[in-house]
Amino acid sequence: MKNANKGDAANLDGRGLRIGIVQARFNEDITDALAKACLGELEQLGVAAEDIDHLSVPGALEVPIALQALAERNRYHALIALGCIIRGETYHFELVANESGAGVSRIALDYRMPVANAILTTENLEQALARQTDKGRDAARVAVEMARLIGSANRP
Repeated sequence: MKNANKGDAANLDGRGLRIGIVQARFNEDITDALAKACLGELEQLGVAAEDIDHLSVPGALEVPIALQALAERNRYHALIALGCIIRGETYHFELVANESGAGVSRIALDYRMPVANAILTTENLEQALARQTDKGRDAARVAVEMARLIGSANRP
């Protein structure tokens, strides 16, 4: 069986794609930077501003249910999860990181829709600051590439 994608460059043409973004407000300075980088990259990839819906939720644990609400609209080619979880002194970090990550993956699988997960999980603020811009851009590229890949795979 031929691997149709092997060796091919990523299709990062965002024209005509509808993208939904869910951003957690907890650690808002970081998540705002993630969103700014993500939105800027989506624009660079050709996704029209009017084709992007951007929701805000309290924290990372609320991201999956908001993604689910967007997925149920059946309007989007891909979704993006933005958030930031910084390790503290309790087990709460593991709970939030694991459950939000599992929820994001579940939405992608249940709805057969690409979901770019840019919920940062870091040891400290410095690590989050170092990743905020690149991960925001990466999320945009992943969403567009996977929307194109899944879209072409579903065509006869």
